[in-house]
Amino acid sequence: MVNKRIPFKKFSVSISQQVIAMEKAFPNFQTDWKRNTVIWTGTLKPTPLSRCYTVQIFYSLTMDQPKIIVLSPPLRKRGDANIPHTYPGNKLCLFRPKKKEWTKAMLISETIIPWTSLWLYYYEMWQATGEWFGGGEHPRLRRKKSK
Repeated sequence: MVNKRIPFKKFSVSISQQVIAMEKAFPNFQTDWKRNTVIWTGTLKPTPLSRCYTVQIFYSLTMDQPKIIVLSPPLRKRGDANIPHTYPGNKLCLFRPKKKEWTKAMLISETIIPWTSLWLYYYEMWQATGEWFGGGEHPRLRRKKSK
């Protein structure tokens, strides 16, 4: 008998399920749409002593991962040091994609939003001390070779 592998379809939480979960967990976040991408905008305050941050999360099923940006107050460098754990355009780096720390089977309301708040806490600590206490590893961006 030939051993046939049966491929399993990867499970993804639907966009409508993501929207419902966000509305339930974070009713203060506004939901907008741009084509097939949902955009959530809302405020987070990592600790009672923290500033309020307005953040925006972009997500569609065609994206590998959500894109998270801080709208206000603008993120700022500490002296000459670049902001740790960000991608170009100041998109937040919250997890290691290659290690599948976040997948489309997870709810954004239970992962990305809490991780964003935690990232903001570590950002405030970095601003105060110059040390990033959030751990993790940020992938180095590859530069195009010049010919």
